Amino acid sequence: MSFLTKISQILTKNKSSQRLGIAFQQQGVSLCSIPQQKQNSATEENKTEKVIFQQEVSNPASFSKSILVLHKNCDLEGSACLVLNEAQSQVVQVDKPSLPESEINSALKWQIKDLVNVSPDNMVLDYFDAPTLAGGKEKINVVCAPLDELKKLLNATEQGDVKVSTITTQEFAFANLLPPQKSAMLLVCQQPKEEIVLLIVKQGQIFFQRRLRGFAQISKKTAEELSFSVIDNISLEIQRSTDYFERQLKQAPIKEIKVLLPIDLETVFIDKLSENSGVPVSALELPRPYHEHREFAAVIGACLENAPYSEEAEVLAGAHYDS
Repeated sequence: MSFLTKISQILTKNKSSQRLGIAFQQQGVSLCSIPQQKQNSATEENKTEKVIFQQEVSNPASFSKSILVLHKNCDLEGSACLVLNEAQSQVVQVDKPSLPESEINSALKWQIKDLVNVSPDNMVLDYFDAPTLAGGKEKINVVCAPLDELKKLLNATEQGDVKVSTITTQEFAFANLLPPQKSAMLLVCQQPKEEIVLLIVKQGQIFFQRRLRGFAQISKKTAEELSFSVIDNISLEIQRSTDYFERQLKQAPIKEIKVLLPIDLETVFIDKLSENSGVPVSALELPRPYHEHREFAAVIGACLENAPYSEEAEVLAGAHYDS
């Protein structure tokens, strides 16, 4: 499960034992660092076998400075995945060009130039397949970001023994938290002070993604407010999303909803949403032993990129935490 915006300058492989996830969010820069592989002996390398969770409060203009602070405070090293927020990247759906794969990226810059606010000369992009409507043309989702802004983040991140290996979006980081499954699942996910994200994932592919506006402050709602207004509104958006998935994309009905909201009333939210839904609703469990760090879910998902899901708990069982 991955959308990887790969830039030639950042493909150098790093042999470090750590994987880093760095997410840029409304509240600042979030970091998670986890062991990449299990150490078998008490060598000098074992000093890096730890899990780090850190948050630097900042605004978009200070993201690079916040990364440097994290370097200083956490002595970072390893292979990093950057998680862009909605303001840093744009997603548009277009017909897939009838070109060789090697030529598609170059052609897409000009195909989407009037659909985004990034100029082709300053654009980094990649794409992933979009579900195709019955009898329709093959579609792709194009994700683009401004090169000059990415360079600032890369320069700040690639200090010392840190190398950026991938750049992704929050939606893919969330989807990467799911264990392998064949049937479609709808996710209701959020990070602190961010908008809620709806995802429908089936067989490792994102079939649907949408951000729900107006719910960034849901953590401040009372149980009564959740019950009488918020959850009804979210339930309506979920119904619209599942209708599109089932009727327009001709897919089998959603059989399960998973929730990841790092708020005190998450259980109340799940119970009330379950009352409004015709399918089971439960919390999306994070791999142990970092299952309690739900406010860092996006960077945890980034750290798990391309990692065997079932091995993570064993790898981290002996790790210690800095937070």
